[in-house]
Amino acid sequence: MTSIDTQSDHRLDEHSGQDPRSDGSAVPAAAQTAAGAQAAPGALAVSGVPTSGAPTTPTIAVRLFAGAAAEYGADATTVHARTLQGLVDALTAGASERAAQVIARSSFLVDGVARTDRGHELEDGVRVDVLPPFAGG
Repeated sequence: MTSIDTQSDHRLDEHSGQDPRSDGSAVPAAAQTAAGAQAAPGALAVSGVPTSGAPTTPTIAVRLFAGAAAEYGADATTVHARTLQGLVDALTAGASERAAQVIARSSFLVDGVARTDRGHELEDGVRVDVLPPFAGG
């Protein structure tokens, strides 16, 4: 049986919990959780916050572009984070080392506005665009 990742219409294998791609790669664990996999009671949410008894953490829609999407394995996901740094941490948790490097060096647009302060507070429902360095920088 499979379930559908509504962000990218990929099918998740229920037994392995991975998103098999035609190229043989798989989506990072963080992307799978954000795509709708059910967390076990007491498990950590994508942002590393316990799922039970924790205050509500803002839900953030994330779009990844170019090299960030290629390394991450998806061009869109949803994470829970209170700050821009929390979003980076959520995206890089379970991602490949290369994906983590690209995301950490990326620029971020919060609802279309460039933000460089990683302590910037995120509100529920905002969209963050992850733009990797272009043209070598």
